Amino acid sequence: QVQLVESGGGLVQAGGSLRLSCKLSGRIFSLNGMGWYRQVPGKQRDLVAFITSGGSTTYADSVKGRFTISRDNANRMVYLQMNSLKPEDTAVYYCNADYRTATRSSISSWGQGTQVTVSS
Repeated sequence: QVQLVESGGGLVQAGGSLRLSCKLSGRIFSLNGMGWYRQVPGKQRDLVAFITSGGSTTYADSVKGRFTISRDNANRMVYLQMNSLKPEDTAVYYCNADYRTATRSSISSWGQGTQVTVSS
């Protein structure tokens, strides 16, 4: 069974930093794009950052210059380094991964989410 497990969330003061980690476990054929999304109550889940298997990155305008996404393909991990955090960054952050199963089916899976709270 494929699982995505996030870690690294917590409470931080405005201007501080946090680093989120996400590990994919289980049997797959290939791992493609990985990303981080966030959601606040009553709103849709929005893209924060995305990284392709080749390392190309995309960021939401609101986090450009403050957040950095990276990945470790050998260990099937994706990271989100968050600097200069603002109260409006407060949300549940979700890891997402696109992969192919052993039977070559394309799947997009989500982690369980990790809470990030930025106090003013």
